[in-house]
Amino acid sequence: MLVRGLGLCLAACAALGLQSAVMAAQWPMPAPGNDLVGEVQLYRAAYEDTFADIGKAKHLGYLEMVAANPFIDAWLPGEGREVVLPTRYILPDVERTGIVMNLAEYRLYFYNKDGSLYTYPIGIGREGWSSPVNSTTIVMKTPNPGWTPPQSILKEHAEAGDPLPSYVPPGPDNPLGPYKMTLGLPGYLIHGSNKKFGIGMRVSHGCFRMLNPNVLELADMVPVGTRVRIINEPYKLGWEGDNLYLEAHTPLDDHGEPSVVDKHQLVLELIRSRSDVTDNARIDWNRVREVVGAATGIPEVIGTRL
Repeated sequence: MLVRGLGLCLAACAALGLQSAVMAAQWPMPAPGNDLVGEVQLYRAAYEDTFADIGKAKHLGYLEMVAANPFIDAWLPGEGREVVLPTRYILPDVERTGIVMNLAEYRLYFYNKDGSLYTYPIGIGREGWSSPVNSTTIVMKTPNPGWTPPQSILKEHAEAGDPLPSYVPPGPDNPLGPYKMTLGLPGYLIHGSNKKFGIGMRVSHGCFRMLNPNVLELADMVPVGTRVRIINEPYKLGWEGDNLYLEAHTPLDDHGEPSVVDKHQLVLELIRSRSDVTDNARIDWNRVREVVGAATGIPEVIGTRL
């Protein structure tokens, strides 16, 4: 795991007593010219904790917790073990309006009209049921939804010996949780879940799952007609002051499947596509290789402004 820069941040957090801080999903927008929000923090695990429990409490997904803590047992971190909370983000390189969901990051960003930013972990489509890369809007909002499984899902469950009813009424057993937001892409939703495990993973039939408190909070803020962009950016570049940061995640291909592309080539192409980087930054290419290889999902400094 990379420790340069991160170690200083974690030490500062520990000194401030933030290892037990209660996270919020809301962050202030960065100052003009800056692209990073949040701070990496520490959490001291209790005996009964798992990454799924910690993630639920801290608005983090399972896989991002694993990536940030590669040498800790996700199911039994151990009492007193310091767990990294990867709550620092480079904002996606798209217009900062509406909802942006980054598949490779398993994360949703909502840019509120009041100037605040909310970010939440999401579950996305699993192999064979990929979530799409597209642009759409929220066309309907439904509290306490019922669920009518489509024929494709009914068939899949029947063949697996786990038949589903033709209709699941609202309630604690409903896979859509307490709220659903229907997207303009036929068959796709942003919704809650009746399962404790799976947020921040590739688990759905293409829809976007959220923790129930998160989906309720988001639904209360976003009106019908809100713009939604679904992107797939495993690598993000951003400035904070005179420092250039790179955030690396495991790439997925355009269909949400694990990618076998040349990761370093992807990053090189990203850097070359940014004139603010090619014209203004002195890059440490050894650091770039380290960040790409580790893929912790935590922004790391890879260069400075000329």
